[in-house]
Amino acid sequence: MLRLEIERAPAPIWMRSLIPVIAVLVTFVLTSVLVVWAGANPLAAYRHFLISPLSSKVSALEVLVKSTPLLLTGAAVAFAFSAGYWNIGAEGQLYAGAIAAAWLGVVLEGLPPVIAIPIMLAGGFVAGALWALPSALLKVKLAVDEVVTTLLLNSVVLFVVSALLNGPWRDPISGWPQSPEIAAGAAFPKLIPRSRLHLGFLVALLVIGLLWFILSRTALGLRMRAVGLGQEAARFVGVSVERTMLTAALVSGGIAGLAGVGEVAGIHFHLIEGISPGYGYTGIIIATLGGLHAAGVGLAALFIGLIDTGAQTVSRALGVPVYLGDVVQAALLLVTLGMFILQNYRIKVISD
Repeated sequence: MLRLEIERAPAPIWMRSLIPVIAVLVTFVLTSVLVVWAGANPLAAYRHFLISPLSSKVSALEVLVKSTPLLLTGAAVAFAFSAGYWNIGAEGQLYAGAIAAAWLGVVLEGLPPVIAIPIMLAGGFVAGALWALPSALLKVKLAVDEVVTTLLLNSVVLFVVSALLNGPWRDPISGWPQSPEIAAGAAFPKLIPRSRLHLGFLVALLVIGLLWFILSRTALGLRMRAVGLGQEAARFVGVSVERTMLTAALVSGGIAGLAGVGEVAGIHFHLIEGISPGYGYTGIIIATLGGLHAAGVGLAALFIGLIDTGAQTVSRALGVPVYLGDVVQAALLLVTLGMFILQNYRIKVISD
């Protein structure tokens, strides 16, 4: 008699590297059911998702524009997760950076870009780090679950933004709930004329490079990986777990704050309530799909940016809901998480 038994057996390294690719393929197969349900051809839909956005210079540049905040939020989440600090608050930290950028962009009126832009970037980084600080302190001092506190602070910052935009920052002329326009010298320059691609993209690439360097080439990165793999073991060999997690949390918040600066200084030039359609939460998908590695995070962010751009193309061409792109991203996260869990097990056939 044959029976099946599940046993713990880590997958080989070559198989682990294929998990993101397999996860994407499985996600497309699963979500094709929804495409058919919407009355469209799955092959045509995924052609518009993956190929059409790259078929012209304008849409290809738009993929990079959409990828810019995702590169930063993905890097922010990956940095924290690497140290075992589960930061779900990148969305709120992004908004904190956007608030700082909207304020600094006005008070820096008259300064040249070479001075104003670095100050805005620094201010956004500090604002994001400060918004991450309460949750980090609660974690390291009182062992309060950071998943709960960082998630709750996302809602708090939305109320702060709403209070500002419907109060002292409301446009006195139009009455619209938006902050005053930032100074021209504080706006990010465009990288390519007649496009929306701005300096923030280069900042995001620099952050990805620094993420790789810190995690793989520095003592801090080694300590973070040690804490992420096992806090007690890291503490046994002399690593200050609390200090390492606090550092990871604050840097992660600061990186997410830079994403908010980019949206204010590079795209909108003022603060609005919906400045982020969920970039912080999408960063969790990107960090997971990228395996917490810098190169993987970069590729995952570009892929999600492609999906976001392609969702609008699919909607126009085939008449399916534009929210299909969000469904694909959510399914991708679940499939990726499932595959990362299953990689540690195998099914064994036993003959009695």
